Order: sequence, then C-alpha cells, then structure tokens
Amino acid sequence: MKWLDNTALVIVIIGAVNWLLVGVFRFDLVAFLFGNLSWLSRIIYTLVGLCGLYLISFFGRIGNMSE
Repeated sequence: MKWLDNTALVIVIIGAVNWLLVGVFRFDLVAFLFGNLSWLSRIIYTLVGLCGLYLISFFGRIGNMSE
C-alpha cells in the first residue's frame, strides 16, 4: 500500500501544480499537453480526482499513527 500512497500523492501534487498554473497564469498544462478535454486529458483529470479522494484516507491513518 505504500507505493499506492506515494503514487497517489505525486499525482495529486502534479494536479495541484496544474491548478496553481490555472489560477495564477490562466494556463492549463494538461489541456496544453493533451488537448482541451480530449479523452486523454479527461482520463488525467479523473485520475487526479480519484487520487485526491483516495488520499482522504490519510486523515484516518494519520490519527491512528499518533495514538
């Protein structure tokens, strides 16, 4: 599970950097690289979202580690 946690974290960080670029410069890196809402860019957006939902489980695991 450690590799899944690390992979999900990296994907979410990449997604966060993309949102930073959108917010500050109005530049969508995913759309630039893969096309505006092409099937590949939609897969990437979906993957980032699913990884973000998976990382919600970090809250429970962090609480268990501190006890």
